[in-house]
Amino acid sequence: MKRSIVRRMLVNLAFAVMLTAVLPTAYGQSCSLARAAGKYGFADSGTVIGIGPRAADAILTLDAAGNIGGPVTASLNGGVTHTRLSGTYTVNRDCTGTVNFSEFDLSGNLIITATADFLWDDNMREIRFIFTSATQANGAPLETVINGDARKLVP
Repeated sequence: MKRSIVRRMLVNLAFAVMLTAVLPTAYGQSCSLARAAGKYGFADSGTVIGIGPRAADAILTLDAAGNIGGPVTASLNGGVTHTRLSGTYTVNRDCTGTVNFSEFDLSGNLIITATADFLWDDNMREIRFIFTSATQANGAPLETVINGDARKLVP
């Protein structure tokens, strides 16, 4: 009987040690809106087909409710603009996600709507993204080859 109790205790102890070792790793690999929330420095570059090269930077805030927004400075074919971005984003448990956003000029006029695919890495401190669609304010679609990176800023 003593051997049975000792054996059961050893099995339980081994299970507890294994569970303790695995849980933090699994938790650290799960992405969520709450973990994505924060202020990021964004930069992108690429081409708008038929118009020219684009480069942009921004400080954007992602909140735990799935909203994104902030100021953007962009250059499109040499013309520099200052806009305000506003939209929503999603996060999947596998650290992928999407963003749907609009950019407005400083007077509040819509300039563009766009979507992008996100990928978080570096324990959700960095985002890699690629534009998947863009549409002008008049509804005309734009073909883009634009990708970029974002890094979570220190609070």
